[in-house]
Amino acid sequence: MSRIVLYSTIQMPMFVSTLVNGVVMTTIRTTCQGCGDVELSTEDIALELIGPGDAGSYPFSCPSCMAVQVRPARRRVVSILLATGVNYEIILAPSPITDAEIDQFVEMLDDDDWFSRLTTTS
Repeated sequence: MSRIVLYSTIQMPMFVSTLVNGVVMTTIRTTCQGCGDVELSTEDIALELIGPGDAGSYPFSCPSCMAVQVRPARRRVVSILLATGVNYEIILAPSPITDAEIDQFVEMLDDDDWFSRLTTTS
């Protein structure tokens, strides 16, 4: 059995790959806000990339307390998570609200039935 430390720092998770019976097993060490250090597999993390950029976040459930944690992932962490085989999803950044949409909303608030119009589904 051999062990290769891919990356380690206080601010970022630690990634360790271990060769077991010819299969590379990757362990990702990160921190739960309630439990402290936890170890996860690549299947325990889902990388979310924001828009066309190279940053995002990686949510995971703590294996001890089951609390959902979300950690930021900048370019370096994204590269390492992708290299270790973590699944990812590209999330398109929402477009900003336009002036026309704001004006339409303000006009709607001027009507007496604004709340019922807002809550009515079409």
